[in-house]
Amino acid sequence: MFKRISLLSLTLLFASSCVSKKIYNELEGKYADLKKEHNQLTDENQQLTQAKTQLENDLKTNQDELARIKSERDQLQNELASVKLKLKTLQDSYAALEKNSNDALESNMKKNRELLAQLNAKENALAAEQARLNKMQADLKDRSQRVNDLESMIAAKEASMQQLKETLSKALNSFEGKGLSVYQKNGKVYVSMENKLLFQTGSWSVGTEGKKAIVEVGKVLAQNPEISVLIEGHTDNDKILGSIGGGIESNWDLSTKRATAIVNILAENKGVNKENLTAAGRGEFAPIASNETAEGKAKNRRIEIILTPKLDEISKMLNDL
Repeated sequence: MFKRISLLSLTLLFASSCVSKKIYNELEGKYADLKKEHNQLTDENQQLTQAKTQLENDLKTNQDELARIKSERDQLQNELASVKLKLKTLQDSYAALEKNSNDALESNMKKNRELLAQLNAKENALAAEQARLNKMQADLKDRSQRVNDLESMIAAKEASMQQLKETLSKALNSFEGKGLSVYQKNGKVYVSMENKLLFQTGSWSVGTEGKKAIVEVGKVLAQNPEISVLIEGHTDNDKILGSIGGGIESNWDLSTKRATAIVNILAENKGVNKENLTAAGRGEFAPIASNETAEGKAKNRRIEIILTPKLDEISKMLNDL
């Protein structure tokens, strides 16, 4: 391009002296265009040179980056190989562990099944025991109620016997100090009368004063038809000698006849339930004092009227407990 411009310049210089004005002008215009083009090309060449330099710098940078990336790649490949080796080791360890775990799991499952079976057996036993306990609690509650009912009934019987004692004491008040006493013991009411109030020696015939006392007892019994009445005859230990009053064989025989005589007087009261009367002779075998003294013997010669509440219902309740 520069040669073309130089040649053109020489041509113009040469032509200016020998060519026409018109041709000269045309050549000069071309020269100007060529110079302009030269300037443009020079600028483009400079830009290209700068671009080339930039590209060379970029190339160097990219080559350095490529080298760095390759280095990192090699490092990553080494690390990958190491990781793969570790992974293989872990996989082998896991496989061994899994095998052991499966064996252990199977063993544990077997033990668990055995424990579950034992647990079910214990639960069944516990359920049966709970059912038995519930039944026992229900029975206990029912029994407690029956005990309460029984206690209430016994308390009522004791109250009625206390009332009976008070009634008898009031009815027999005039005979106190004459060998007669009324007391309560073990849920029973006792009317104890010494022989001096009832009988002559060796006799079983009741005297007038004694009969009055027995009649008063009969009146109270007529008002209490549910009372069982046991009349016991007692003597001292003096032996029966010979034939007394129609032939008494022993103290036992005498005590029985005296008890029977009392029963007969009580039975005269139509209000007295005769089924409730029992006569028994105890002879000298249930003394309340020593037979070594006259006073002791006098105490032992007695009639005891023992009044007991009917306990059939209480006995039934006791049997049901």
